Amino acid sequence: MKKTWPRILAVLLVISMLCGSAVGAAAVSTDTEGKLLRIASVMNGDTETSRGISWATEEKSESIVYVSEYEDMREAQEFTGSALLFQGYYMHKVTVSGLKAGTTYYYTVGDSQLRSRVCSFTTDAGRGTPMRFLAFADVQASSEENFAQAASVVRAGYEMFPDAAFSVNLGDYVNDCTNDEWNWYFEQFAFLNDSLSMAPVAGNHEGNLKWFWFDSMFNIGKAENSASITGCYYSFDYGDAHIAVLNSNDMYPMSEQQINWLKNDMNGTDATWKIVMMHRSLYSAGKHTNKPDSAIMRHMLLPVIDELDIDLVLGGHEHMYLRTYPVAGEGVVEEDATYVTEIVNGHETTFAVDPEGTVHVMPATAGTKRYEVNENALPYIQQAAAKMETTRDKGGVFTTIAIDEGTLVYEAYLVDDQTGEVSLFDSFGIKKSTTGAVNEDWQELPTDAESNFAANINNLIQEILWVLVHYLTEVLPQVFRTLA
Repeated sequence: MKKTWPRILAVLLVISMLCGSAVGAAAVSTDTEGKLLRIASVMNGDTETSRGISWATEEKSESIVYVSEYEDMREAQEFTGSALLFQGYYMHKVTVSGLKAGTTYYYTVGDSQLRSRVCSFTTDAGRGTPMRFLAFADVQASSEENFAQAASVVRAGYEMFPDAAFSVNLGDYVNDCTNDEWNWYFEQFAFLNDSLSMAPVAGNHEGNLKWFWFDSMFNIGKAENSASITGCYYSFDYGDAHIAVLNSNDMYPMSEQQINWLKNDMNGTDATWKIVMMHRSLYSAGKHTNKPDSAIMRHMLLPVIDELDIDLVLGGHEHMYLRTYPVAGEGVVEEDATYVTEIVNGHETTFAVDPEGTVHVMPATAGTKRYEVNENALPYIQQAAAKMETTRDKGGVFTTIAIDEGTLVYEAYLVDDQTGEVSLFDSFGIKKSTTGAVNEDWQELPTDAESNFAANINNLIQEILWVLVHYLTEVLPQVFRTLA
């Protein structure tokens, strides 16, 4: 009898633990009423080991993310963060860290009582690993129907390239930057954002006079001194690429501190590929081409892009398609240019081999708001264009950029409005025989506003004078020639 009691007590203890676990599990419910909104994982810190997670709730609650290597969420780690009330919603941000490179993670967001559906992302496997990402621009919808149309374009891209490592929206997620529009965006794009991390780019429709909206939506690893009022700028490594994301709302003109940051950032990387992403395109032929903001941005940033040996610049804003040849100094780089043709994904692709200069791409729009080609576009923009075309009556566009050590392949696909048929719209490639190297001679430039105050005032005065001369000597004569 003495030996029996310990056994009975042990059995009772196990039963008690199991019951306790069952009660605890029952106390946590899954969000089936859509109370956990706008779920996203974005680049924040080292892409091999961390992510920034964000979501929104209408009621105040805890900010907890549960992360697991298993889809059934067993052995989940718990990460906590904080929430701020913004425009009627509590915006939650949690940074998860200590992850393993090249690993798919599953996560839920919420609190100790309510958790979201299971989402996922895959960490960067590091240098020497092939990678691909999806990029699209200017969803900019005002209705749930138009968000759904744009989402169908991007869905076609994700179904064609399920190996994509992350996605990029080149700005203008919304049109009027309302809570309804942001909710529609996240609802329609949940199929993508639930499975891929994002590298968000601030557009003017969530930046200019739409203060703090962009920063509130995403938990981005912002650069030090990056102001968040109109967006933010940041950079990250992925595979063999170093990618800098600019805030083109930080103007007029772009602040000296952001330009200094970009110079410091690119001079400090040894990545093989240097990519810049921004909303306002430096080469475009849409209706905004000759407006002061675009003209100033082009005048100020093109010399910096040339100086830093950037390989590719991706931009949006103009809702039409334009890709340049490798360009530098506002012109096509033709000297010592070598090109080869290879079959990629079943079609011929022309590669520039060790080109001087930068390729600029503006991939039209995945959305329904589309522009015609502006006939008054500056002559050098037309001359530099390898492809320049409107997609107004055709369909939405998504693009994919694949990098495998010294090879970059870019492809743009058109999704027909009527049939949904996907067809190759444009492609090019770059081959490099050299890898990157840190500029050991570079002297760090100041990136705080106080140190750059005088330079910003000086730049502003110079750019105002430049715009006046620019319009009198180039833009107006071009307009008159067109009218004649």
